[in-house]
Amino acid sequence: MRKLTVEELERTDLATFRQMKKTPLVIVLDNVRSLHNVGSVLRSADAFALEAVYMCGITATPPSAEIHKTALGAEDSVHWQHFPDTLDAVASLRREGYVILAVEQVENSHKLGTYRFEPGKKYALILGNEVKGVQQCVVDACDGALEIPQHGTKHSLNVSVTAGIVMWEAARALLPSLH
Repeated sequence: MRKLTVEELERTDLATFRQMKKTPLVIVLDNVRSLHNVGSVLRSADAFALEAVYMCGITATPPSAEIHKTALGAEDSVHWQHFPDTLDAVASLRREGYVILAVEQVENSHKLGTYRFEPGKKYALILGNEVKGVQQCVVDACDGALEIPQHGTKHSLNVSVTAGIVMWEAARALLPSLH
């Protein structure tokens, strides 16, 4: 087994990426504090060719050296938008026909792996603040919630790790090329 070279990976260039069909998925960051988490989410969003990342409230936006440190240029490839209030982002997504799901530990949440993402539908997944999670008023505005089953002594994951897990699960269902 030999590692592939950068040339052998045949990465998509920026212009082609911007024109290609995207995974019908938007990640919404609800008051995420860490710029490194924002950059990491952007990098994962690039990997799965998501439609966008919405940064809400106190969530920082590019340009930023700290975001770039983990995004590695994904802040230039992934469409992103800032909303002063997460509920404004939710309202915009609802008008555009998205199914809106909080990624949060709530009553009647769907365990990731049992939820069925339906091809042909558009989804928005809302991830919350590193300490407080998704605001209750935002949870109330969602169509449902996803929860990652956890079996250890901790009851949370880093927001960027959570983002990567839920992006993969959604992209697997929504993009036939990943099957």
